[in-house]
Amino acid sequence: MASHGKPRWARWIWFLILAGAAVGAVMYFKEDHAEPIQYQTAPVTRGDLTQIVTASGTLNPVVNVQVGSQISGNIARLFADYNSLVKSNQVVAQLDPSIFQASVRLAEADLANAEATLELQQVEARRSEALFKNNLISQSDYDKAVATLHQAEAQVKMKRASLERAKVDLAHCTIYAPVDGIVISRNVDVGQTVAASMNAPVLFQIANNLSNMQIDADVSEADVGAVEEGQRATFTVDAYPTRTFSGRVVQIRNSPITVQNVVTYDTVIGVTNADLKLKPGMTATVSIITAQRTNVLKIPNSALRFRPPEPSTNRTFVARLLAKVGLGQEAKTAMTNAAPTSQPGATHQVATSENTSPPLTGNEPPEELMRRVREMRDRGQEPPPEIRARLRELFQSGVLQRGGPGGRSAGGGAGSRSRSSSTSRTLYLLATNTPPGGGEPIVAPEPVHVRLGITDNVSTEVIAGLKEGEAVITGVRLPALQEGASSTGRSPFGGPRFR
Repeated sequence: MASHGKPRWARWIWFLILAGAAVGAVMYFKEDHAEPIQYQTAPVTRGDLTQIVTASGTLNPVVNVQVGSQISGNIARLFADYNSLVKSNQVVAQLDPSIFQASVRLAEADLANAEATLELQQVEARRSEALFKNNLISQSDYDKAVATLHQAEAQVKMKRASLERAKVDLAHCTIYAPVDGIVISRNVDVGQTVAASMNAPVLFQIANNLSNMQIDADVSEADVGAVEEGQRATFTVDAYPTRTFSGRVVQIRNSPITVQNVVTYDTVIGVTNADLKLKPGMTATVSIITAQRTNVLKIPNSALRFRPPEPSTNRTFVARLLAKVGLGQEAKTAMTNAAPTSQPGATHQVATSENTSPPLTGNEPPEELMRRVREMRDRGQEPPPEIRARLRELFQSGVLQRGGPGGRSAGGGAGSRSRSSSTSRTLYLLATNTPPGGGEPIVAPEPVHVRLGITDNVSTEVIAGLKEGEAVITGVRLPALQEGASSTGRSPFGGPRFR
């Protein structure tokens, strides 16, 4: 009798274990289904937008004159130093004139000798003419006397020119300021020898007027299309980090500047420096205002990058059970660009689209590279300079052809977008729908087509398609249990955490 009791109790123990496992599985999946996807939204608001192009540049005087020396010699005296105020035609330096004074005296002596020779040849020519008329000398002797007279006249002209040149060189020993201004650089000292050969040595740099300066800003080729003369600009310098200066674009130079395959254009910004706080050579961080809007509808840029999650296609109980224990895989949910949410004890997390694809390296196939760049620009992002340089090489070599959907080149930049009046995009609103026959309402994204205007890289202007107060979806919160189940590589024994 006792021998049959033990197997009966064993069967009851196994039955209780299986029943507990079934109840646990039902509660596990019930909790998983009971927690819906939650969406993050942001309202459409009104406000002001300012679209800017940022660049860096160097402060320079509007007129910066380099004062040099046309002759070689020793510096005898200096009449100007750093920060000296000078007037036009004021003496700023003096070279030792001894050698040039001697050259002048030598040239004067040569001229006097040539003039004496000329007088002698004039007498000889008159005598030869009289003898020739009386047939006392031949024609050849007369012609020779006339030619010698002409040579003497030419020698006088040459010596007179040499004398004038010596006097000019002597005058160049005195260096004058060509303009009114302030000396910002002095490159010589008294006693130093300057050698003027192919290039004139620079002795001073004189800024004409430091109350009016300019910034030579390097604007990238992607942004130069939005910059125009007369646009207002603000800038800061490291010397005064809490102060913002202002200026205006006065010139956009067409000469390209290429550094490591990155093309920029020199954009000149006029600056008023009445208090003389700004100094030549300072590095300025410039923001050029390319467009402004007041009291317009705007949405956060995260709404432009949102894509709704794909519905799960793995619905069977066995498949879901295998996925829970790590032996299967749940259907992936489309990632979004929403900023991650981290809260103490939070059971939801926001998935980000940045994790769905590796960063661009430039080594991708040409078509894939162009497609990825287009997707980045559709999300309101700009590719790095090296990626733009790689695309430019592909276009120049003919591997890629310019033009695409909508007639826009993949190599276009932010400038081309900012010049267009508007662009069309698809956003998503949060809509509540009631299933046929009643039941619990279903909350799901609803697409809406809108026209967009300018952007300040944080918010974007809405021209048409939305109303103030409507909520656009900016991200999605995936349940922690579902996210944990769909993560590959997680140990099945760790499992998602219960609440």
